[in-house]
Amino acid sequence: MASGTAETRHASRSPSRGAVLRLVAFTTGLTMGMSLLCPAATARPTATPGPSARDVKRSEREVREKAAEVGRTKVELARADGELDRLAVAAEVAIERYHGEQLKLQRSRQVYGETLARSAEADRRLEETQAELASFAAQIYRDNTGYDQMSSALVGHGGPQGFMDRAGMVEMLTKRRTAMVERVEAAKTVADLFRHQAQTASQEQTVATSRADEAKRVAQDAVARQQASVHRIEAEKRRLERRLGRAQEHAARVKRARERALEKAEARKARATLTNSVRPVLAVSAVRGAIAARAALKWLGTPYSWGGGTVAGPSYGVAQGAETQGFDCSGLAMYAWGKAGVYLDHWTGTQWTSGPHIPIDALRPGDLVFFARDPSDLNTIHHVGIYVGDGRMVEAPYTGARVRVSSIHRSDLIGATRPSG
Repeated sequence: MASGTAETRHASRSPSRGAVLRLVAFTTGLTMGMSLLCPAATARPTATPGPSARDVKRSEREVREKAAEVGRTKVELARADGELDRLAVAAEVAIERYHGEQLKLQRSRQVYGETLARSAEADRRLEETQAELASFAAQIYRDNTGYDQMSSALVGHGGPQGFMDRAGMVEMLTKRRTAMVERVEAAKTVADLFRHQAQTASQEQTVATSRADEAKRVAQDAVARQQASVHRIEAEKRRLERRLGRAQEHAARVKRARERALEKAEARKARATLTNSVRPVLAVSAVRGAIAARAALKWLGTPYSWGGGTVAGPSYGVAQGAETQGFDCSGLAMYAWGKAGVYLDHWTGTQWTSGPHIPIDALRPGDLVFFARDPSDLNTIHHVGIYVGDGRMVEAPYTGARVRVSSIHRSDLIGATRPSG
């Protein structure tokens, strides 16, 4: 009895074998869960890797300097274009002046030619008159009317009366000859005057044409030089724009590297927050939320893809996301909670109703935070993020961006849900 009583007392003080096994199993499971949740707890914090804020500012300053160079070159190019227009107008004026001088020269040559023709005709008539007078003089000589008038009157043919007849004819012919000579001399004088005027005009037009040709050449040379200057400036502008492009690419790379470094720092901070917030006494929902938050943090830097994301990870989306493998906001939330064993639809509408709504000041890691165009209207919900603690969330923000950690405190925040599965 004593022995049985002692065994009974011993049994009452000692846990049963089943209880021991249950305690061991619980402890083992808790240890495994904590090892999954808190791998970063043993890691020592390190400095933020990647470019510093000073590096980013320096690269942005280089971009501004090179942009200023391009701007100055564009101003110079605009000035050169204006000068080119002015010189082009000057060249056109010179060319039209050249055309005018050429026309004047053509007309002057025509007048000169006509004057020469009239002068030649006058010379021809003079020669005919001179030939006629010479023939008449010969006839007078043959008729003895060109010698001593007294002897001709006494012994000439027809006697005195014949002499009088011949004398009248000689006077008439002499007057005719004198008139013809006067006309020829006048024609010769006019022809000489026209010839002189034509020669003077021709010389003047030749000089004017030479001046016009020179003006044309000078203007065209100026335009050619200006065009060469424009080409040179344009080449310099292209060179500076290439330098600007390289500087912008470098600045963008530095900025992206800085953002990735900051995102990694935010992720470490979020993991640390998760590590510090999860305790063995938390409910299963807290463990699930922590798992969902860690799953989302795993994909920081993944491209946004409209319609992208499955329970297995990033995927190609639809429409604008058809060529991009990644997540959209609800796709990331579906994936993250899928890793925690809670299966959500790929839609913020049903994700909003997937569990109880949580006050913002009571959020835990993994809770889904929602945003709406009109915070007073649930039908305008358009975005969801996964809360990671300290007022921050993991989100796939918009096309062209990447999965990142950001603040939940925005004007379009409408509420939060804790998926219950």
